Amino acid sequence: MALYKLNEFDPNYRDSFQGNDIKGLGVYTEGTDEKIGTVNDVLVDDEGHFRYLVVDLGFWIFGKKVLLPVGRSRIDYGRDRVYAVGMTRDQAEDLPEFDERQVDYDYEERVRGVYRNPKYSTTAVDTATSVDTSATLDTGYTAATPVTTPNFSRDTYNYDEEPSLFGLNDRDHQTLRLYEERLVANKKRQKTGEVAVGKRIETETARVAVPVESEHVVIERITPDDAGRAISPGEADFREGEVARVEIYEETADIRKEAFVREEVRVRKVVEQDTVEAQETIRREELDVNAPGLPIEER
Repeated sequence: MALYKLNEFDPNYRDSFQGNDIKGLGVYTEGTDEKIGTVNDVLVDDEGHFRYLVVDLGFWIFGKKVLLPVGRSRIDYGRDRVYAVGMTRDQAEDLPEFDERQVDYDYEERVRGVYRNPKYSTTAVDTATSVDTSATLDTGYTAATPVTTPNFSRDTYNYDEEPSLFGLNDRDHQTLRLYEERLVANKKRQKTGEVAVGKRIETETARVAVPVESEHVVIERITPDDAGRAISPGEADFREGEVARVEIYEETADIRKEAFVREEVRVRKVVEQDTVEAQETIRREELDVNAPGLPIEER
């Protein structure tokens, strides 16, 4: 089961605590009132149930943060304190350091394994952080008889299987907070695909017709109308080597390729908006007073 930081699961979580922010509260040992550290954050499950307090052990082990199961803690809003049931310096040193990037089942098992260790077991009643109490709690505890730790599976593990770590104790919580669930709608941006727009070259055979002209010489021999007429002696001009020159031309096709801009392609994105509706069953706690025949006044 995934775990979330409290403000990530519910950004308005302070409204549920009536202005009391659990973050920043000092963490103390039961009985000796020795300060352990400070509540740095809270981890909740998919349903919003408190599972761990992230405790900064600045006073004991500088810079180290560890997880404290809610069943091993008690909040006293009257004194702005969180009491860690059975927490010792040795236990704090044995706990693996908290790294939000590595919180998975295996990491949680390492944490729970320390609290399951018989030398850290207590007979103190199970308590939880999700209620407010100023009632006096018997903080005495003694070493419990070692018990065999059941085998848990990552596929079937349920926090309710270990009430000593995650359970509530109604006897010691006289001030009840009534909770209700509400749907929290968030959005996340994810990649759905990719459009690649590129160019490719296609070839084809183009044909073009160009009319061309070429010249050639035509020699015509004709008989004049006065053929056979005798001419006077001085009229005839005999010359040898007389040449008539005619220049001849022809056209040839001059075909070449030139590149021209055919069109422009502009690529852009447009955002389409839609409304997604979701329906879910939510729960709400109501106060149930069972006092038959007794006068009860609600204020």
